[in-house]
Amino acid sequence: MTMDTATPFDVRQAHFGNVMDFFAPGLKRWETSEWTPENPRRFLPVSVTGSACALSCDHCQTKVLHGMVSVKADEDLFALAQRLRAQGSEGLLVSGGSTRTGGVPLLPHLRHVRRIREELGMKVIVHSGVVSPELAAGLADAGVDGVMLDIIGADETIRDVYHLDLTVADFDRALGLLSERGLRIIPHIVLGLHYGRFLGEYRALDIITRHPVSTIILVVLVPLVGTPMAHLPPPPVEDVTEFFRATRLAAPTTTVNLGCARPLGQMKTDLDQAAIDLGLNGIAYPADGAIAYARSRGLETRLFEYCCSLTWTGDSDIAYQTVEVA
Repeated sequence: MTMDTATPFDVRQAHFGNVMDFFAPGLKRWETSEWTPENPRRFLPVSVTGSACALSCDHCQTKVLHGMVSVKADEDLFALAQRLRAQGSEGLLVSGGSTRTGGVPLLPHLRHVRRIREELGMKVIVHSGVVSPELAAGLADAGVDGVMLDIIGADETIRDVYHLDLTVADFDRALGLLSERGLRIIPHIVLGLHYGRFLGEYRALDIITRHPVSTIILVVLVPLVGTPMAHLPPPPVEDVTEFFRATRLAAPTTTVNLGCARPLGQMKTDLDQAAIDLGLNGIAYPADGAIAYARSRGLETRLFEYCCSLTWTGDSDIAYQTVEVA
């Protein structure tokens, strides 16, 4: 067998061994018959803008922000982290609504990140949106553990879904600014983002593979009630699984995980099995039976109670909060 004839499953095995990771961050209440997380508050999302967002994107309409812990007017990010640490949290995803220029207004809060990491021993990753040079520098100076951002590969989607006056080149430029600062970059691609159909996903993948990213996260559009996309079907399973295949082959040595967002029911089961078969490295909130399926394929399974963005090859703390489940 050569790498030209190798299957995506073979490619993962060649570069990562017989290992499959599963993740259950404390972003929502979740359990299956195979796995009940020990501490659902271990890793929590924090919004620095409350439920406010200047964009009100068609796929979200601020609905995602409502499930986050908000930084209150009478406390700063460090005080909030202290409070959450006392309640059992060990890591934060610092996010929030976007400004009209596509970035999350993180700069006023970054001065607290180093104290959170050093004094409280917490992991801090951020969802940055489209970064400016100033924000990229601030993130590097703060010492964040990683930076997440959606990469969109179609100008039409940027305009129609995100309501941004930007282009694909601006997202490419953002990756460049982050890589110049030596930050761990965790790009996300939302599959089916253009109203349930594929449009710029393959271009986004091409852009990402030209930058030194730590982990690629794939998520799938979930049409949310109360948004302009509520009536739409999710993208076809075969389109999503073909993209799994393409991503594994395009980035053979990069960790590729299936993130939190994807439709429930049979589609989730089908996608999770496909992620295992097509060489992805990890799955967040696996469907019931997915762990057993991975083991039936001869894979060693590892369970982590934190965000799937926090895995990067070779780091000394890759086993951070590994949970052993029989």
